Amino acid sequence: METVLIRALQLMMSLALLVIIHEGGHFFFAKLFKVRVTKFYLFFDPWFSLFKWKPKNSETEYGIGWVPLGGYVQIAGMVDETQNSEDLNHPVEPWEFRAKPAWQRLLIMVGGVLVNFVAALFIYSMIMFTWGDSYVSVPDLKNGMKFSPQAQAMGFRDGDILLRTNEAAFDKLDADMLRAIADAQTVTVLRDGQEVSISMPEEFGLLDMNKDGKPFVSILTPAVVDSVMSGSPAAQAGLQRGDRFVAFNGRPVGSHNDFMDYIAALRAKSDSITLPEKVEALRNVELVVVRATGVQDTLKAQLNPDFMLGFVSNRGYEPTYVTYGFWESFPAGTAYGINVLKGYVDDLKYVFTKEGANSLGGFGTIGSIFPATWDWYLFWKMTAFLSIILAFMNILPIPALDGGHVLFLLYEIIARRKPSDKFMERAQMIGMIILFGLMIWANFNDVLRFLF
Repeated sequence: METVLIRALQLMMSLALLVIIHEGGHFFFAKLFKVRVTKFYLFFDPWFSLFKWKPKNSETEYGIGWVPLGGYVQIAGMVDETQNSEDLNHPVEPWEFRAKPAWQRLLIMVGGVLVNFVAALFIYSMIMFTWGDSYVSVPDLKNGMKFSPQAQAMGFRDGDILLRTNEAAFDKLDADMLRAIADAQTVTVLRDGQEVSISMPEEFGLLDMNKDGKPFVSILTPAVVDSVMSGSPAAQAGLQRGDRFVAFNGRPVGSHNDFMDYIAALRAKSDSITLPEKVEALRNVELVVVRATGVQDTLKAQLNPDFMLGFVSNRGYEPTYVTYGFWESFPAGTAYGINVLKGYVDDLKYVFTKEGANSLGGFGTIGSIFPATWDWYLFWKMTAFLSIILAFMNILPIPALDGGHVLFLLYEIIARRKPSDKFMERAQMIGMIILFGLMIWANFNDVLRFLF
């Protein structure tokens, strides 16, 4: 329960910040061009609001609604979700949105998207400045990789070192590498000192990579203990630095990956057990290790309530760390953010498949990307990622989104005539139906994942 609350709090903080930034972009350009903004709200406020405040001599009411699905600025003279064409049945006033030239209205509409994208790049830059960057260099993985049963059926083997596809060599172990494998015709690996070429299936994509429920490829980590946490089940059982696991509950352990798979299986089994005493019995495990001296030993241990033993494994590789000065962080953060956007846009092609539609997620899925414990580094990294998503999704040419308004403004600039207010109102209604339909479907998928 505590984990859920921590993730929910991070999600709410992140979305609130991004909504304020987004609507602030519209607000900034509206005020720049002397357009009246009557409301600036975080969250929606049908019937009533949780808080509202209107400064003296201000035309804008600021408030917080009770429906946490976004926010809005109400711009005078504009047909959107806050007002329709009937609200505009009066002569055009010079301080209204509709009185301004098309280029100014265009900037007002793209202001939210622009600020969200710039905010994401700034956050990534500050992450680079504060924490630097770290990555796993593929050539440094001397122990090779661990492959899922699906990958092994294609010809990959545990211990293979990925070298390149038919188009480019691998450098970092990251999402770009997975995309490259998914799009490749052939993948070359180093196996026992020899290069081996593996042909990839023609009908294979990123969504197909985890169909068997396991990561397609991960780092193969030795089952060797690097350190033991004081007072942990591992320490109480007598586990020591340098110990190498060879068996877990009578099953062979060839790598730390195998060990974690067995732990995950126990944790999953415990979820279906209601009797506390049976769960506690499940936590009692038998370990067979080979000591650093070469002597084999059998240990008894009781995993903690989170099914953890309390030790750190020897990774068998060293990550590459890069630090940045203040000014150096901006080009690094910008390059990182643009690469994230490119990857996200490239992955959108899967949304239009059956598997992609079923993989859509709502607030539960979004919340799950935040860590179970508070971590400022991951919080800001996820917030920057969501800011990029919010920017891109809002610029899509769908009525009710900023991109829909931009589309109609571009039509006006090209055709030299405005769409009618009645047309804009109907388009707005259609867009809202589409958006609410997608939102319902995405959150319905979350419910199904929770239940089944």
